[in-house]
Amino acid sequence: MVRTISIFIHLCGVWIVVLASTQCLHGANVVARFTTNDEQWFLSAQASNIAKNIISHQSPLGGFPKNIDTTSKPYTGEKEKIKPTFDNGATVDELRFLARYYDATKDETARISFIKGFDYIIAAQYPNGGFPQGYPPGNSYQKHITFNDSAMVRLLEFLRETTESKVYEFLDMARREKANSAFWKGIDCILKCQIKVKGKLTVWCAQHDEVTFEPRPARTFEPTSLSGAESVGIVRLLMSIKNPSTNVIAAVRSAVEWFKHSKITGVRIIEVEDKHSPSGKNKVVVEDQTAPPIWARFYEIGSNRPIFCDRDGVKKYSLAEIGYERRNGYGWYGYWPKDLIEKEYPEWERKIRK
Repeated sequence: MVRTISIFIHLCGVWIVVLASTQCLHGANVVARFTTNDEQWFLSAQASNIAKNIISHQSPLGGFPKNIDTTSKPYTGEKEKIKPTFDNGATVDELRFLARYYDATKDETARISFIKGFDYIIAAQYPNGGFPQGYPPGNSYQKHITFNDSAMVRLLEFLRETTESKVYEFLDMARREKANSAFWKGIDCILKCQIKVKGKLTVWCAQHDEVTFEPRPARTFEPTSLSGAESVGIVRLLMSIKNPSTNVIAAVRSAVEWFKHSKITGVRIIEVEDKHSPSGKNKVVVEDQTAPPIWARFYEIGSNRPIFCDRDGVKKYSLAEIGYERRNGYGWYGYWPKDLIEKEYPEWERKIRK
């Protein structure tokens, strides 16, 4: 799942919280650091060693585990115990690395590993275009169409990449056609998942039912809701489509309108000193008319009120109502749509109107 880094600035006895969403700072995110290196680096001994380590972490199904640095040392356990997933950035960046490595070295072991991973992604997609959190999907919330942690968005971006980038020219035409088909099926699924409230398109939940497309909860503190975080990545993906259809244009415009309507003003999220708390600090919401607009992670479908939950799953309407552990251990507020609204969306509108 997406993690939130809190950067604390001590000012006049108050800890101001700067929220920034990020993926896990380990696991597949480590792989991403190497994928943009130049071709000469991929010919190095370091790249060769990393490729061998990555391949050793590949499950028999073709995917890779999460929260594991697959680059630094080889996997020495039982392969059957590896649990492949798309959560926390797993699988996609490993495959990007292997494609770059094969493109530079023509190492057949890397090509075979990439193909196995590519086929794993294609096999994981539901007939309706959605992707679960991992494959096989299981029977819990992981089986739902997963936008959380940008899982589905990241997969669709990767699939499109394999049809457009020269790095993937080693892929046979049949697989490239499968990737193209999978991408557009995914876009169709996204449009079907967009939530309507009183007949009006809004945004998306972090998970949707894999059959009905209805919004669904995940962990007990992640309720069925309108997502102020995951929906941003979805909109960016839709905006990246060349020659968008009228349905895609309508989806983007409706979502951006919802973001604008759902901004929260006049408050700031801060950390105050609290000697009675386990950490000596506590996260609170305070009034501040000078604060920039902020968004909640979850909004109640219907009322559009921000909602919060403890691990018991009971819905609350203020951050102060939930317990210390979840209040301080989860990213309930953020500035996720800020750049989208102020910069990216206006530029997109100018482009599509030309």
